[in-house]
Parts: sequence; C-alpha cells; structure tokens
Amino acid sequence: MKTIHYLKPVLFAKKFFGFVLALFGLFIFLFNFFFGLLFIVIGLNLISTEGTEINLENKTYRTIKYIFGLKFGKWKPFPEFEYISVFKTKESQTINVVSATTTITSDIIYLNLFYDRNKHITCYKTEDKADAFKVAEEFKKTLGIDILDATEQEKKWL
Repeated sequence: MKTIHYLKPVLFAKKFFGFVLALFGLFIFLFNFFFGLLFIVIGLNLISTEGTEINLENKTYRTIKYIFGLKFGKWKPFPEFEYISVFKTKESQTINVVSATTTITSDIIYLNLFYDRNKHITCYKTEDKADAFKVAEEFKKTLGIDILDATEQEKKWL
C-alpha cells in the first residue's frame, strides 16, 4: 500500500448546479469578461471536492482540492502522529423532491490520524470494518503508532 486517498463526497444536486453555473459563465464570458469569469469560478468551486492524500513510503501528506481528475495541494512531511482512531458513525443524506423529503442513514467508518493532542487528519473512509482495520494496521506498521478501536461502545487500544 503506497498512497491512500480520501475525498469528501459531493452531492449530485451540488455538482449539477455547479456545472450549470460554469456553462452559464462560459456563455456570459463572451459578452462580459468579469461576470463570466465569476460564474465559471463559482461553478467550478461547487463541482470540486476536498480531501487528503497520504504517501506512506515518503511519509508525506497533503490536503487536496480535486476537480476533473486533477489534484492540487502541497506535500508536507508527517507531523509526529500519536495514534490512529477507527470509529463508526452515521452518515445521513437528505433527498428533497417537490413535496416529499426523505433521509437515508448508513453506518460509515472513518480513520483519523491524531497529532498535537487533539488535531487530526481524516485519512480514510469505508463501510467495511475489516477494510478499515487493514488500513489502520498498515499505518501502525509504517508509523509505529497505536490503534484506538472506537467502533463499539467500549473503546479499546489495539
């Protein structure tokens, strides 16, 4: 395992609205440079997502801005990580249609690398507990840190 990526999801409605704004900006750009550019930038910002990319071999990480398959971000050396936390939480997504609203909730597992007591980097997201612990073990071997299992009521160190 060489590089681990984590990207925050972007809702379809937000992507669609961003795409429409960017296209509208291209059209306006023909007539008014400033307003066209403004709409293009706002649209592209709505389409883009943020995340983290971690290179275990070089022991570097970067927070990235991701758009159209391109990643932007500056590589930084690892801080002195104290431990990795594997925890389960609920992720909700609300869907609105004309007169009906529904919320879909699912269990999700996050991996956070903690440093400087309470600062953290979210480095991985999955729905599979076994996969989460496999990645956490890779961090444990590479960085020599402990794993905090917070997927159950009772937290325990591994």
